[in-house]
Amino acid sequence: MEKISLMAVLSLIFMISVASMCSKDDPIPQSNPSVDPTPVINIVNNGTWRVTFYEDSGVNEISNYTGYNFTFGSSSTLTATNGTNTYTGSWSVTSDNSGDDSPSNDLDFNISFSAPVTFVDLTDDWNILEYTTTKVRLIHVSGGNGGTDYITFEKN
Repeated sequence: MEKISLMAVLSLIFMISVASMCSKDDPIPQSNPSVDPTPVINIVNNGTWRVTFYEDSGVNEISNYTGYNFTFGSSSTLTATNGTNTYTGSWSVTSDNSGDDSPSNDLDFNISFSAPVTFVDLTDDWNILEYTTTKVRLIHVSGGNGGTDYITFEKN
């Protein structure tokens, strides 16, 4: 009989201690809070930009974009021109709460070109590594071949 009452007392003490550790006021963690793309959009919407670094799966391919100025215009229009050639594509910055990105900051910088081939290589949903008022650094990890691409845009 004494063993049963001792067990009951110990169980009661355990339940009280666990209940005191939990509080109704504790914040509920959010796994993927929404991230506002507006600051990035406002930065790149202003002025022209140039590619200062582009690496495709370990291969430096900056020469494909040397001399081109990129304009991230309204209505998602992306223009690249070197004074002779002009290519038009699209762009957007979107909040992505899927958590499938690596690294993940829940913002995707989306770029799309249909021509020429060197600009089609930029077509992807890039993850933002860093952005300032004069620089945007992006990364894309390929799901197919596992290669990693990096691109940096700097304001002119």
